[in-house]
Amino acid sequence: MTTNAKLSEKTWSKAIERPGVEFGPVPLSIISGNIPSGLQGCFYCNGSGRLERGEKRVGHLFDGDGAILKIDLSNETANGIYRYVRTAEYLEEERSGKLSFLGYGTMPSSSIWNRFFKPVKNVANTSVLLLPDKLLALWEGGHPYALNLENLDTIGIDNLYGLTPKLTYSAHPKQDPLSKRIYNFGLSYGKNTFLNIYCSDSTGRIVQKSAIKLGGAPIVHDFVLAGKYLIFLISPVRLDILPWLMKLKSFSENLLWKPELGTQILVIDRDNLNLISRDVTEPWFQWHFGNGYLDYDGSVVFDFVRYSDFKVNQYLREAATGYTHTPAKGELYNMRLNPQTSKVIEIHCLFDRCCDFPTVNPNQVGQHWDYTYLSVLSSEANIEKEIIGGELARFDYKTNTHSLISLGKNVYGTPPIYAQDLNNPTDAWILTVIFNSNIEQSEFWILDANNFNAGVICRIALPEILPIGFHGAWNPKS
Repeated sequence: MTTNAKLSEKTWSKAIERPGVEFGPVPLSIISGNIPSGLQGCFYCNGSGRLERGEKRVGHLFDGDGAILKIDLSNETANGIYRYVRTAEYLEEERSGKLSFLGYGTMPSSSIWNRFFKPVKNVANTSVLLLPDKLLALWEGGHPYALNLENLDTIGIDNLYGLTPKLTYSAHPKQDPLSKRIYNFGLSYGKNTFLNIYCSDSTGRIVQKSAIKLGGAPIVHDFVLAGKYLIFLISPVRLDILPWLMKLKSFSENLLWKPELGTQILVIDRDNLNLISRDVTEPWFQWHFGNGYLDYDGSVVFDFVRYSDFKVNQYLREAATGYTHTPAKGELYNMRLNPQTSKVIEIHCLFDRCCDFPTVNPNQVGQHWDYTYLSVLSSEANIEKEIIGGELARFDYKTNTHSLISLGKNVYGTPPIYAQDLNNPTDAWILTVIFNSNIEQSEFWILDANNFNAGVICRIALPEILPIGFHGAWNPKS
């Protein structure tokens, strides 16, 4: 067991010493600056809120119980709510006080025999999907959970009128800003592994599905929408199926890095969800994509964060303990490919600082875009011992240059969320939840998306220390 005393020796790990405490709805006080008058809507962020039970800690940062932060900005005031997602597994562990389920990287406090009769825990902790009448808490190993948009009450598991019990729904759906169609995928393992692709209408109802057979048992976390195509990169990570079926080790511990397989490129027609082309290129690993578009010459251009290998998984395992020692550097890359053959035309590094969690203006998803925003490792940080988020970056595609803003010494932020101004559509804001370990306080920060040099526009205090979250979304007021 990792004690709180040990965790507190590191700055960022103070945020995960203890489980996040629910609060709200409650008015939030402004520490400095002002909330822009045109910034009106709701910010949502999901993440691992609880990383321990019964003095036992989870085995991977991905295994904490999902907890949602909502911040409602209206008339230059802020109100906040923080609530855990009441999944079936969360409720059972609340009653038992023990880690009772298998996780991505966690073995439960139970006998091997019991492991065969319990499902893998749905942590509902990775991201959110905003729908007109509900909020979905997403996790790629199962079905989403629906929550009330206003008070974050858990409604229940949601099959989107199309997910059978064996189908999963990933944590990174893409919504086309023009058609409002939502695209997503899930993996199903068995004798064969299938990439299941879904198209939903604007309400989230699945209206079209397809299944594409994959070789071996890979993991896929994200994809990119680029014009009329969906692009998947299948890194050479494979699940060792037999030990996993025997429940002797966690899912994460059974993932093998096999660079000799290379990285598969799959191009899907988003209209009929059929496979257009498939090819193999050099090996790397990626969690996240930024954005993509169809260029005038028919080629597809997109960006993603590339790791040279799969050591990042071990790094994230260590992060759950508060002590990291495995270096894992992600860099922003750009690729151009021929969608009819999946052949790479060009690939190069855009931004060589350690970074991840790329995000763009949601109104430009699938189209030519202006900027990619990223969480970045602080320039003063040790890559083996720190987490990214000490700085934010904006990469400008018009000039091929980047802007950086430091959040401050021993300050760490969640991935940036883009929010357009309602009064002036040329103005926009970057929203992040930070943990200031100098004063042991979590805050909500607003920055100018077009001018990082302006610094923090507004700082808003949160009533509790929150574990650093993963992904979020902005829901503007209509």
